[in-house]
Amino acid sequence: MPLARSLSMTSLNGLPQWEDEDLPVEDLLLFEISWEVTNKVGGIYTVIQTKAKTTADEWGENYFLIGPYFEQNVKTQVEFCEPPNAAVKKAMDTMKSQGCQVSFGRWLIEGSPYVLLFDIGSAAWNLDKWKGEFWEVSNIGIPFHDQEANDAVIFGSLTAWFLKELSCQFDDKPNIIAHFHEWQAGVGLILARSQKLPVATIFTTHATLLGRYLCAASIDFYNNLDQFDIDKEAGERQIYHRYCMERASVHCAHVFTTVSQITATEAEHMLKRTPDVVTPNGLNIKKFSAMHEFQNLHSMYKARIQEFIRGHFYGHLDFSLEKTLFFFIAGRYEFSNKGADMFLEALSRLNFLLRVHKTDVTVIVFFIMPAKTNNFNVETLKGQAVRKQLWDTAQSVKEKFGKKLYNALLKGEIPDLNKILDRDDITIMKRAIYSTQRHCLPPVTTHNMIDDSNDPILNTIRRIGLFNNRTDRVKVILHPEFLSSTSPLLPLDYEEFVRGCHLGVFPSYYEPWGYTPAECTVMGIPSVTTNLSGFGCFMQEHVSDPAAYGIYIVDRRFRSPDESCNQLTQFLYGFCQQSRRQRIIQRNRTERLSDLLDWRYLGRYYMHARHLALSRTFPDKFEMEPSAPPKTEGFRYPRPSSVPPSPSVSQHSSPHHSEAEDEDEDERYDEDEEAERDRQNIKSPFSLGALPQGKKKQHGEYRN
Repeated sequence: MPLARSLSMTSLNGLPQWEDEDLPVEDLLLFEISWEVTNKVGGIYTVIQTKAKTTADEWGENYFLIGPYFEQNVKTQVEFCEPPNAAVKKAMDTMKSQGCQVSFGRWLIEGSPYVLLFDIGSAAWNLDKWKGEFWEVSNIGIPFHDQEANDAVIFGSLTAWFLKELSCQFDDKPNIIAHFHEWQAGVGLILARSQKLPVATIFTTHATLLGRYLCAASIDFYNNLDQFDIDKEAGERQIYHRYCMERASVHCAHVFTTVSQITATEAEHMLKRTPDVVTPNGLNIKKFSAMHEFQNLHSMYKARIQEFIRGHFYGHLDFSLEKTLFFFIAGRYEFSNKGADMFLEALSRLNFLLRVHKTDVTVIVFFIMPAKTNNFNVETLKGQAVRKQLWDTAQSVKEKFGKKLYNALLKGEIPDLNKILDRDDITIMKRAIYSTQRHCLPPVTTHNMIDDSNDPILNTIRRIGLFNNRTDRVKVILHPEFLSSTSPLLPLDYEEFVRGCHLGVFPSYYEPWGYTPAECTVMGIPSVTTNLSGFGCFMQEHVSDPAAYGIYIVDRRFRSPDESCNQLTQFLYGFCQQSRRQRIIQRNRTERLSDLLDWRYLGRYYMHARHLALSRTFPDKFEMEPSAPPKTEGFRYPRPSSVPPSPSVSQHSSPHHSEAEDEDEDERYDEDEEAERDRQNIKSPFSLGALPQGKKKQHGEYRN
């Protein structure tokens, strides 16, 4: 038996290192397979896109992504080229010669990784044959009416075919690692294992199929994980075949990973396998990095949102925009899974508190959740037209006023302000004021909803009575469309909009990771999350006092819904009580957490999964070095010593609180000192410590 090569977790370029050079490192190829390569459907697209640069830096020309070919995506995202690897080119040519359309090029994102795209339609004539082969190896039948599952069979069969043609050229040498994301790509993994291909396989589930369905049905999911009859629940929801595809993929993989500890617990019960590694989702922090400029960006984009508000609330603008806070929730329109139900109930309670305490703070809440609409709301468009007309009127009067003032000053006179505006100017201004009269309330939605009588958000708004009345301190705006800088209503991209808001609120019940609060964090915007989201659990592990850093974590696991709603209400009310100075301090702290979410740090978990897959697939050729999997100990932010640490504890304990006390608190805050202390608590990326000599771990112990 040849000498086993020892895999090192501390390799400089991410490729495994070993002593025996019979098999060059450069021969190893890494393939990541997903339905969302160049094809945005959900959060997996963000995972792959943001991770691409880090992985490409590690693997260079040996890193390839495999996905489906869609003309509308490829035209704008892919630059075609010839494969640099002769073996890959030969495998593609073999498939093309048998009637399959295979495209190769560079994905035009940061890192410019190679992509291999299969045209599903060109191979659809093989569907019945491939479904039969899949049945023979797995006993899973795919119904003809499930288009998505049928496409997954075609995509998986093409992937397995390609891996077979590729591996045949390497004479059974361990040259290939294949990483499959989600059940849509899982068929390729199942077929590759059934054909005994010499490929190290990894399967990552970003959310379990059944978990998402059960949570959407308002079931007490997490407290009954061990009580569900899995097969019965999947069958009743007509997803049994998909569930079987997902579960088979999980059990066929050499290494099974998931994106958070909460999803690992879920997968253990839903899919009956404990994940080997937890691979948290990261972001490409360089994309969002704005140094100290992020505070200026907040002011700039907040002013743009205020312009929209001036138009939307024309005739009812009896609140101060300088004392108005912008909250938002964004994501897929999953009313209960995303926590929109609890958020609306908390807003009703917040409105009551703000009115009872006669506060001068107004909260405007945006719901950015795409739904079926047929166009913009006429009243909303009219509001923006009225605002623009008022602006034009003010500009023309200002120009005339300025000329008269200028001429008077040139003559050395102080102008008579009663004469500087003539009768026509007064008439124009009066007409402008009359045009702002409104005989209805500002709309709660910006679009015409196709089925508004059954829309859960609108029905809840009707129930709690948040109709944007003058007396309401909480105003609601549903924007049922993704944001765009070309919109005639709110011309901002999502990133610009987030920077302009004060708080993102994501009280999700089912959120395997949660990119929305993570994106808020790297842009320096505080957010609300829960201990049922992967992001919330991750922050609880890494930050001693998350609220001090602008991460408010609602307990939705161990409290009743009413208690969780009260906790969320207190978070929101406490945030409303902060001074402007306190919000600035908090945004500085929030932005400093971005290092935690950088792929340069989190990429180590994927590296560990790949090394583990090699050692399990080819134990006679590769073995893990006696080092533990990536640890997070020491990678932790302490509670800031200065005040105010969070809104909840910065509330005044007595009605006789003075401005002097605020000044004393501010003096105790030193941003540079705090930032330096936080930097000292962060390990440099990829500095993984080895275990003491003699304490070797077995494969089963490499679990995070």
